[in-house]
Amino acid sequence: MHNTPSTSIPRFRMVKAFVASIGITLLLWVVFGWEQFTDHSFYTWGIYPRHWQGLRGVLFSIFIHGDINHLLSNTLPMAVLTFFTFYFYPRIGWRTFLFVWLVGGLWTWMLGRSSYHIGASGVIYGLAAFLIFSGWFSKNFRLMAISLLVVFLYGSLFWGLFPLQEEISWEAHASGALAGVIVAVYYRNELPSREKYDWELEEDDDDSDDHPYHPYTIHLNYLYKEQNKPEADDNHLENGK
Repeated sequence: MHNTPSTSIPRFRMVKAFVASIGITLLLWVVFGWEQFTDHSFYTWGIYPRHWQGLRGVLFSIFIHGDINHLLSNTLPMAVLTFFTFYFYPRIGWRTFLFVWLVGGLWTWMLGRSSYHIGASGVIYGLAAFLIFSGWFSKNFRLMAISLLVVFLYGSLFWGLFPLQEEISWEAHASGALAGVIVAVYYRNELPSREKYDWELEEDDDDSDDHPYHPYTIHLNYLYKEQNKPEADDNHLENGK
């Protein structure tokens, strides 16, 4: 008997998640490369809170970075966290990404300081928060392991939620993280459940053959029948009839 999951994850899911995550991450580099090639900065396309022109940054700010160090610091986390989200949550991965991106950006526009907010770190914080909380909500051992891995790899992100450095948009971090928590709570009943193993499924099949109803139902029905069965007719028994 092999303790292997009864259903295997389709290989194309991994390919799709990999292509999506690499595609999004490469787009950050394409925009930055275009800035360097044209010697033109796109920072004015970032989020500028409470100004109508700055609202366009909700869509474009995640692709804009101040310098190469800013871009490098966001590249690996973006690739890893988007891959985890799309691979382990195939049904809600894109919805989660879009919610964190757009809603987190909108909250930054509403609540942020009067400055241009650029970079993909808001989305990174949102995906990290989603992966951590959804893993625990799911009670799925594999997803819980991913939660712990995210905490291990990116636990230091926690400090970015506070206004400790003036040049860092902690508002975008906090907005993205809150959006990630909200989407994890919203989809908590749609998260992948723990996969059953062959031996568990065989036990379930055996139980279903012998007991077509839930064991508690059987027990209660049995007690009900015992308490309400017809009493024996003593005269009938004495007469041997």
